[in-house]
Amino acid sequence: MITGKTLIDWGFDPKGRGRSFGEAIEIANLMSESGSDEDAIRATVGTLLPPAPPEIPLRTNSLPFNVFLEPENDVEQKNLDLVVEAMDKLVRVPTVEKAVVMPDACPAGIIPVGGVVATKNAIHPGFHSADVCCSMAITVFKRIDDLKKILDVAQEVTHFGPGGRKQGFALPMPLRANLDYNRFTQDRQTKYGDIAETNLGTQGDGNHFLFVGTLRSTGQPAIVTHHGSRGLGALVYKRGLAAAKKHTAIVSPRTDPQAAWIDADTEAGQDYWEALQLVREWTKLNHFVLHDRIQQRIGNSVVDRFWNEHNFVFRRDDGLFYHAKGATPSFAGFSPDDDGRTLIPMNMAEPIMVTRHADKDEALGFSPHGAGRNLSRTAYMKTATMFYDADKLLQRETNGLDARFYLGTPDLSELPSAYKSAEQVQRQIHKHRLAEVVDYVDPYGCIMAGEMHWQRKKK
Repeated sequence: MITGKTLIDWGFDPKGRGRSFGEAIEIANLMSESGSDEDAIRATVGTLLPPAPPEIPLRTNSLPFNVFLEPENDVEQKNLDLVVEAMDKLVRVPTVEKAVVMPDACPAGIIPVGGVVATKNAIHPGFHSADVCCSMAITVFKRIDDLKKILDVAQEVTHFGPGGRKQGFALPMPLRANLDYNRFTQDRQTKYGDIAETNLGTQGDGNHFLFVGTLRSTGQPAIVTHHGSRGLGALVYKRGLAAAKKHTAIVSPRTDPQAAWIDADTEAGQDYWEALQLVREWTKLNHFVLHDRIQQRIGNSVVDRFWNEHNFVFRRDDGLFYHAKGATPSFAGFSPDDDGRTLIPMNMAEPIMVTRHADKDEALGFSPHGAGRNLSRTAYMKTATMFYDADKLLQRETNGLDARFYLGTPDLSELPSAYKSAEQVQRQIHKHRLAEVVDYVDPYGCIMAGEMHWQRKKK
């Protein structure tokens, strides 16, 4: 009788074979029972179990990468050390060709927030994470208006927190059809309905926000939203990472599973790239269904609007895939609807920068996505509450702002002092010519999710 050990002794490795190894054993036994000799059986098994591709090793030496983060105290130095350590490990992944670190970088997961990694023929789901296409969008209104009224309407229209809406916005039929067709975006039903529909018009939690302010250049009111692709993006990420791990376990088993990749030239790679574009289309819609509903309620005409991703995968003319984990593209044509402008927020108390592209080669054509953090949420809370109780901390940080928390309880880890110095990050943007600031949206107020159930449980 031919067993798995027989095939292993013949030189066939079961690793990564899945069901095909068992099927080969079954066929080998059928051939043996029908009188085939060993040479014939081994030849047939060889066609069923072709040699595995040669292992792609990790780089033994690091690739050089530019760092635009300049620490000014011990806490910032420690943050930089952790970021550089993470990036040094990351650039040893065999698909990586280039990398850079932005001024707002901080360690988080396999790739630091504020890191950009360019890869060859490979898309790494772990490099963009579950918050696919986290992005900024602005709508500017024509007439000077009551900002409190705009924020009041915005609070009625938007939705923060877990889950989706019981009564969602309608999903356009062409987008629905494309989502239904792609392997990474189909089968989206939950007990609450189609996640692409129930999550439409929702903003999530954490650092996502709805900001109301005025353009410094004209005084006109503007709304700015910050969020990603919600449950749809998380679904695509989960399926993409599973496919990537399966592929990389075979071709590069020493690569960290979180750094696994999908070969861009394969059918799966092409499908995943298309899924990312569908997620992008959904996310843009998600921003502007909220903006349009607010505009309809306040009756003020729109004079300008644009948007940009800062957590996504971009493909440039060199053919490389640029994975921006919290970094704003600053090169022409980063998207089909690029008009040369991007938005870079700092924190709820600081103006949002309107910038034009600098396309600095040494920065791979990217700029920061915001202020970033020097401390984790937990570490910040421990430090901040040593000096202030929650009410005093909130009052101190939001003085003069109409700051609202959708779920009721303020999330103190989202207060301005939880982030890096906005002035410092802007100074480094200017010093290194990462983007050109052309205007500001000065703050009136904002809405954030507020404290989530897991934060209360942790406390």
